[in-house]
Amino acid sequence: MPQVNCKICKKEFYVKPYHQTLGYGKFCSRKCHFQSQRKGKYVLCAICGKESWKQLKALNGSASGKFFCGKSCQTKWRNKAFSGEKHPNWLGGEHTYKRVMHENKITPICNMCGIKDKRVLIIHHKDHNRKNNVIINLMWLCRNCHYLIHDGKTF
Repeated sequence: MPQVNCKICKKEFYVKPYHQTLGYGKFCSRKCHFQSQRKGKYVLCAICGKESWKQLKALNGSASGKFFCGKSCQTKWRNKAFSGEKHPNWLGGEHTYKRVMHENKITPICNMCGIKDKRVLIIHHKDHNRKNNVIINLMWLCRNCHYLIHDGKTF
């Protein structure tokens, strides 16, 4: 009775002599057989350090050379690597007035009529210079009041 060792787990198992002459009987189970067909390797996530399996296609196709365990870690890396001045569409910070208002915790309420609906609120530059994003130059207005200010009907 031929006893052979599995090529993956090294477990000893019985093989029929005829199967051995045909070239079968290399693996003790289907699990070990499928394990032998896997191509790729385990890599560490660039963000959390978790080990994950990557196919050869993924190993060869990485433009940054970094690997991630999932989309959440990839998104964390991308948001750090391509934000602000590092982003290809960065325009010098001219249009960051909404962020300035949110960072200073200015409540989004129209300064003229008191509407609180965020869908209609926009930010108005008091000196009409869009590049001047100082907090004292910015104010929340609804679209209607914003039109009235630019049309010269109020203030």
